[in-house]
Amino acid sequence: MKNRSQSVSPWWIVFGATISMLVAQGPIIVFTLGLFIAPISDELGWDRANISLAGGAAGLCSALTVPIVGALMDRWGIRRVLLPTVIAFGASVALIAFSSNSLPVFLALYALAGIVGAGQGPLGYAKSISSWFDEKRGLALGTTMAGIGIGAALIPQYAQFLIGTFGWRAAYLGLGALIIIVALPSVFFFIRDPQEAPVSFEPEDRSSLRGIPGKEVSEALKSFRFWLLAAILMIVSVVTNGVVVHTVPILTDHGYAANQAAALMIAVGLSTMGGRLLSGYLVDRIFAPYVAAFFFLLPCLGLYFLGSATFPVLGIISIGLASGTEVDMIAFLTSRYFGLKRFGQLYGLLFAVFTAGPAIGPYLMGLSFVRLHSYVPALIPFSIAMAVASALALCLGPYTYPSRSRRETKVYGQQEEVATT
Repeated sequence: MKNRSQSVSPWWIVFGATISMLVAQGPIIVFTLGLFIAPISDELGWDRANISLAGGAAGLCSALTVPIVGALMDRWGIRRVLLPTVIAFGASVALIAFSSNSLPVFLALYALAGIVGAGQGPLGYAKSISSWFDEKRGLALGTTMAGIGIGAALIPQYAQFLIGTFGWRAAYLGLGALIIIVALPSVFFFIRDPQEAPVSFEPEDRSSLRGIPGKEVSEALKSFRFWLLAAILMIVSVVTNGVVVHTVPILTDHGYAANQAAALMIAVGLSTMGGRLLSGYLVDRIFAPYVAAFFFLLPCLGLYFLGSATFPVLGIISIGLASGTEVDMIAFLTSRYFGLKRFGQLYGLLFAVFTAGPAIGPYLMGLSFVRLHSYVPALIPFSIAMAVASALALCLGPYTYPSRSRRETKVYGQQEEVATT
């Protein structure tokens, strides 16, 4: 095992994880739901708020499942959990195509996709990469999560083509097949477990968790930083997911054709990808909460541009940049504040909070339209909420587990100071 770990380039893991993130739960569930709202509403007669509940059902069930997935990965390894999860997620998405003319059945199928899709999200890939990278952890995580941005740009185009050509039911079948075709080989050939990584374990013990630095779950849960980070993630997730799901309906309400609105979703994907790469690069060089605070402020004005259709692309880009920062920050800040020892479980708990956003944000947007016939009443408090999240990020304080070079620099500086005195 030692020779194998030395021969594997960690950037191949990043490559495989990035490819797999193209068909993660976000691009498949969140970024395509808006495309299905109109055709499903036309065929089955359900209103936008009720259809939006499907994303909420998936998000809520995923939120409840992610901590369990994290615990399983900590215990049994990443690949053992990911390989069957990818197959199950693809099958569950394809199963939505067979939904009857019943809203509860439709919601239940989305909930099932959320449960089995909890593993086909950033958790396992972030756990693997955080174990294999230390100094360039932010860039590696940002590159991997950029796959979600690429998927957010490409998957809606694929789904829109299938909807326009074969209908919405065939589109779900096509999405399910795509998950298995893309993610299964990526996990099998490229993803590696932390036990093979040279950076996570102390030399004296690579066979257990004892050599990994980090807090126990009980310790982390007593920390104010855990709950502060959870609050930030909840706010950002509610806003970004709520707006992303309803971007296409917002644009079509302002006179854009469905294919034009779907094409503009490319801007969401590209800006999400750009946000992940840029924030990943910056957090290795700048204190991460400063980076997060900046990116979370951007949608405050961007939401006005989107809601008024004055400069909708600018609004879309601002949401994409904020959305491109939050998932990276969960992994990076978890590793820096709580360490890697119980990374899977702690990341799972925080990601559970984050995945609750799709259960709230899209429904609030849909409810605003149904009750008040406009999305603006939801967009105004959403802007204020993002400003609050930005301010909270500045309250996180210094890292508990900084990078190895920063630890060595600090120790060296202390030794130098002692020598001079």
